[in-house]
Amino acid sequence: MTQTLEISDDLMDRLESHCEEGETPEELVEELVAMYETEGAFLQEGYSE
Repeated sequence: MTQTLEISDDLMDRLESHCEEGETPEELVEELVAMYETEGAFLQEGYSE
């Protein structure tokens, strides 16, 4: 089952700016979700516990 998610044009522009060559925004989101599920949280540059 496919779900549709509405996002603002600004957010789409931001996503597209982070895509590697040939990568779609959908693929980027899938990669980010997989990273979050694996690591439990996104790592922030310069942040450590």
